[in-house]
Amino acid sequence: MVRGKPSSGGSHVFAIATGGKMEPEVEKLDKQKGRLFADVYDNKIPERVPINIALHTNVIAGYAGIHGSEALWNPSLLINASLELAEKIPTDISIYGGSILSPEPYQALGAETMKLSKAGFMQHPNHVGLYPEEYDAFIKNAYDCVIEVVIPRNYKNLDFRNDPVRAMFAVAQGIEAKARHFGKDRVVSEAVREKFGGYAPVPGTRTGVYAPLDTLTDTLRSLTGMTADIRRMPDKVEAAVESLYTFNYTAGIPPRITDHSMVFFPFHIPTYMREKDFERLFWKPFLRLATDYASLGVHSFAFCEHDWMRLVDYLQDLPTNSILQFEKCDPKLVKEKLGKKHVLMGGFPLETLRISTKQECIDKTKEFLDIMMPGGKFIFMFDKNPLTINDINLKNLQAVCETVRDYGVYKNAGEKAGLDFNKDDYSHSRIEPLGSKYYRTWDQYKELNPLTPESAKNEVMEQENAILRFIYGLCQ
Repeated sequence: MVRGKPSSGGSHVFAIATGGKMEPEVEKLDKQKGRLFADVYDNKIPERVPINIALHTNVIAGYAGIHGSEALWNPSLLINASLELAEKIPTDISIYGGSILSPEPYQALGAETMKLSKAGFMQHPNHVGLYPEEYDAFIKNAYDCVIEVVIPRNYKNLDFRNDPVRAMFAVAQGIEAKARHFGKDRVVSEAVREKFGGYAPVPGTRTGVYAPLDTLTDTLRSLTGMTADIRRMPDKVEAAVESLYTFNYTAGIPPRITDHSMVFFPFHIPTYMREKDFERLFWKPFLRLATDYASLGVHSFAFCEHDWMRLVDYLQDLPTNSILQFEKCDPKLVKEKLGKKHVLMGGFPLETLRISTKQECIDKTKEFLDIMMPGGKFIFMFDKNPLTINDINLKNLQAVCETVRDYGVYKNAGEKAGLDFNKDDYSHSRIEPLGSKYYRTWDQYKELNPLTPESAKNEVMEQENAILRFIYGLCQ
């Protein structure tokens, strides 16, 4: 199946910042669209509801009549189709959403965790990277265990013990392939934004990781394995999540922290859990993580997959101005319980585009806006992203976006919206040192390179943390 994944560059939700030159009228439009999002994040009522609608690589490829695998390797083939769609669909980000899953890095690394299907989609098999009998080694040091046990099992080209030369080459190829992929996506995104404008975050202010239990689940124990572990050995699961915390936390810190910095979390396992297990094993460590980030001035952006309504009250405890994207939800309940404290997204059924008439789409959009608009702190988005062009009716998509643009106008723009976020309201927990033989601290670096000035510390440690983020990415 195709799963939502964190994105280190934020492309899961937002377009990539353009480096090209815009015409003056487009630059003005670009700033207007950017201001809509900035006002929401700054706790102000915007002029109108921001429209956060993008179509990802496989969808636009279907529109263009190009096979998905060809488009994933060569996104530039989609420029003309993206421009054509941008002309039709009013949205406040680039209509080209790209793909955070691409065959280049996974194939370079020999991934067993992500495969390109014959239909041209990147798919995540139910692969197990950590066996039950290996919990003790993971609890002893999660980072070491991932490097020594999980990665060679999940990536056949990263067997450093048996083929160190090929493993060294594969790491270099994997890093280069990932950068090249996002670079190719950026070309398409820039081409769209240079014609139509669109909000994009400041580079370096977005990261994406999993909640600690989801990290342990996704490509380590698998969903099937973890649900069994929670029943059979919850204490070891809890200890493993605790051991993982420093690794998980460090991987998620944005390189650049601004008022709009955020960490994206796609929630996978919670709706499969009993509430008592959820509270102990998922929620407690995640709330700690969100609070630690909040104390740094970083917001948490959670995609609440499936139906979170039985767990919705827990979300009230998250730091103020968390961004919450919903799949299945009761809009009235979500707005009532969370609308004053958090920024809300999603919840509008994508299937509306496929099963409803144009007028029904317009009416349902207005009904949804009547619930979600009041008080601000709302960005329009569907409950899920379409996987193929057949998931949507383009005329209905156009009608929905036009309705949001024209009907979603505020009469009280500029007024304060809900509760304010203040990082000083949150205390940072004590973070245990990573304690890994594979992670070099500043003191260890200085011992090896005594002439290095203190002014180089941030750069040196950012290089070390870039490797840590790469290793963490291999767990996704």
